[in-house]
Amino acid sequence: MKSLKISPADMVLIALFAVLIAVCAWISIPATIPFTLQTFGLFAALGLLGGKRGTLAVLVYLLLGAVGIPVFSGFRGGFGMLAGVTGGYLIGFLFAALLYWLITLKRSGKLWMMIVGMAAGLLLDYAFGTAWFMLFYAGTYGAIGLPAALSMCVIPYILPDLVKLALAAALVKVLPGHVKALR
Repeated sequence: MKSLKISPADMVLIALFAVLIAVCAWISIPATIPFTLQTFGLFAALGLLGGKRGTLAVLVYLLLGAVGIPVFSGFRGGFGMLAGVTGGYLIGFLFAALLYWLITLKRSGKLWMMIVGMAAGLLLDYAFGTAWFMLFYAGTYGAIGLPAALSMCVIPYILPDLVKLALAAALVKVLPGHVKALR
């Protein structure tokens, strides 16, 4: 297994991309689950930093939010956001990042493999977040079926998330050639 050592330059990039995810979260359209650019920030971090550093950026982002720094959508923060009805989608980001890391471990330089990793991570985030939503929704409002949960939490977000994934993939294809730290 590769070393998990992190250089000071890596720490700066991890922090920078945690902030990018936060800024992307603040750009939102309110809804049951807000439409945000968070998934773009997630995919950009993973694609540009790679699995290890990208996953650490997501972890830093979630920890900042958990301790109350308003990095989540609507300038909100706190453990309650993670433990709430839609917190599963936020926590799902970490699982998505870990899956991306696993998928791209052997072929991290291949754009098509990065896109597969991003898409698989998005599906895992949808699955985890929707299961979490159904569990917490049932505890607060009463049972909700899978079709109803999908129509509220996934279906409206598929096309926008695929566009964000494509934009992140385009950025991954172009930006490393121009920014030495990302090569």
